[in-house]
Amino acid sequence: MTKALVIGEMLNGELGAATFEGIAAARILDCSNVAVMIAGASIELAAEQAIFAGADQVFTISQGPAADGEFDDLINASYKIAKEIEPEIIIGSKTIIGRDVMPRLAFRLGTILVPDCMSLERDAEQRIIVTRPTYGGNVNARIACVGQPVVISLRPKSIDAMGLDQSRSGAINEIEFTSNIRTRIIEKIEEKSEGISLQDAKTVVAGGRGLGGPEAFDSLQELAGILGGAVGASRAACDAGWVPSSFQVGLTGKTVSPDLYIAIGISGASQHMAGCSNAKTLVAINKDEGANIFKEARFGVKGDWEKVIPAFIEQLHELIN
Repeated sequence: MTKALVIGEMLNGELGAATFEGIAAARILDCSNVAVMIAGASIELAAEQAIFAGADQVFTISQGPAADGEFDDLINASYKIAKEIEPEIIIGSKTIIGRDVMPRLAFRLGTILVPDCMSLERDAEQRIIVTRPTYGGNVNARIACVGQPVVISLRPKSIDAMGLDQSRSGAINEIEFTSNIRTRIIEKIEEKSEGISLQDAKTVVAGGRGLGGPEAFDSLQELAGILGGAVGASRAACDAGWVPSSFQVGLTGKTVSPDLYIAIGISGASQHMAGCSNAKTLVAINKDEGANIFKEARFGVKGDWEKVIPAFIEQLHELIN
């Protein structure tokens, strides 16, 4: 029996997308038993959702520091579960939680972490093969995992979650473990945002250095509003202070998988493309005909964004009205 352990995440009291994607990844590998660990207050419904999504058993933590999101105890709990069930693979996500928990968990287990995985499969020898970017996103490497347990973190939105099957049943158990907190979260500051979140948007309008300044993002906000999407940015635009860092798409920013990604004034460096390569349709608008973004785009417009975007917005208004 091949077992998988998914380090689940809660978001605003509900099961996070990372959990659904992790369960789907375990099912892609045909694991015969999929366990999920989740921590948080009032997680009974979330535990049932995990079962409906494909888990066979769920380990819950509803009290104590781990339930409040303390990383030290999340590691302690996941380590105990891993030692008890001895999974072949442990799956997390490249989120704020995953970036802290997964490397430390791998160290505790005496194995290595393969981060930022975009896909996974089994080869003819039944080894787990993962694909992840390397060399700053310029190359995708296929890596054969030969040790156990294999510990990986998934790139968000790289695996499609499965639908919920409410006929499924499984075991739900509260786990007991020894708390050992060496670091503590002092304060959580929630960043207020309006509209659709960047990672959930079906349409993303992103701007880069070529826009010339922060004022240009007003036009991008207008275009995104018409299309029912969200605004993103390259690292250069964020580093310049034109928009908050939460807008950043790329290797060191957020990963998005929209149906439509419109890149305006973005050169197309590999670090940025690593964050939007899963977009179904990429449209590039750039006045530099030699920009690398045109090699990646399905549709390209060579021109000054100050002329192209207003004309595009005007045309959209005519179509809507």
